[in-house]
Amino acid sequence: MFSIIARRSKSAIAPLARFNHTLPDLAFDYNELEPFISAEIMQLHHSKHHQTYITNLNVAEEKAVTAFEKKDLTTQISLQQVMKFNGGGHINHSIFWTNLAPVKNGGGELSDASLLQAINRDFGSLESFKTQFAAQTVAVQGSGWGWLGFNTATKKLEIATTFNQDPLLHLVPLLGVDVWEHAYYLQYKNVRPDYLKAIWNVVNWKNVAERYHKVA
Repeated sequence: MFSIIARRSKSAIAPLARFNHTLPDLAFDYNELEPFISAEIMQLHHSKHHQTYITNLNVAEEKAVTAFEKKDLTTQISLQQVMKFNGGGHINHSIFWTNLAPVKNGGGELSDASLLQAINRDFGSLESFKTQFAAQTVAVQGSGWGWLGFNTATKKLEIATTFNQDPLLHLVPLLGVDVWEHAYYLQYKNVRPDYLKAIWNVVNWKNVAERYHKVA
């Protein structure tokens, strides 16, 4: 997704060199997800960790443009993993922030009848979905993500996990939960299940439903 297609002329490449990814603003203050996610975690996660992925992605893309200009295939290939990791980190976190909302703004409340019906159809009930989601996401070894995605072929909802910062590609992402330790360790230590239980209180189901209605 973040591969840059080689062009025949420098004039065609030049516009790419001027493009920079930027840190998206949050729709809430860092402290507004408390007590479920602390302000300290949110501040570090958003302004430090996410920003680092963006900075590294921009640097890698700039190097890739130079490599294409010089027809340096070795460097082009060597940058692919860096771009996948940091590009995936940018994609995943950009989804994650919109999937969260303070309780006072409806966080934790699933009121969309169509989405709830789909969850009941594909998982049995909302509580059953949460249980299945937690079980699969807790089991992610090391760092990664838990996802609720939409399968455009079967027209059904599915739970999936990805490792490290790999983006979800085989499903349309509706809800992503970061289970890297930087997302919860300062508050929940190494007890990932407690974090996954608490986060449902601040899931922005309105955003999840909007994503669902665009593809269902």
